[in-house]
Amino acid sequence: MADLVIRPAREDDAQAVCDIYAWHVANGTGTFDTVAPIAREWAEKIAHFAVQGWPFLIAERDSTILGYAYAARFRERAAYAATCEDSIYIAPDARGGRIGSALLPALIDAARACGFEQMIAVAGGGEPASVALHGKCGFEHAGRLRNVGRKFGRVLDTVYMQRNLMEEDDAL
Repeated sequence: MADLVIRPAREDDAQAVCDIYAWHVANGTGTFDTVAPIAREWAEKIAHFAVQGWPFLIAERDSTILGYAYAARFRERAAYAATCEDSIYIAPDARGGRIGSALLPALIDAARACGFEQMIAVAGGGEPASVALHGKCGFEHAGRLRNVGRKFGRVLDTVYMQRNLMEEDDAL
């Protein structure tokens, strides 16, 4: 992984982020979206995160974007200000290549640095790879919402996991 670079997202990363997410929308249950946002919307989101001071990270190798992750406030209500929700998506050709294992710990550190104290993972469809990655990075099972999503003719659960960002990084 020495040649993997993790860096803040730039607006010109929007098309690659769009392409990665569109693949997951069309092929997976990790997101319950059924229509992928266009690149312009991703550029606006990246810019919004920069203004908010929230982390939006890119994993790249040899100038090829292999994945991205970001953390945003879990809910807009003021009481949730120190709690974020993470999102992490890996390019289809890079899945299984340990990109997530490098990207998620970097996101945890960045979220902590910007003042978040708790991180929530919401694994649509209870995606086994997402649950395993988050578990490896110190997240604990916080709950399961049963039969809350419908995609590809299936009824899906959502798994909630949580990590205290104020604790030591034994899991990382």
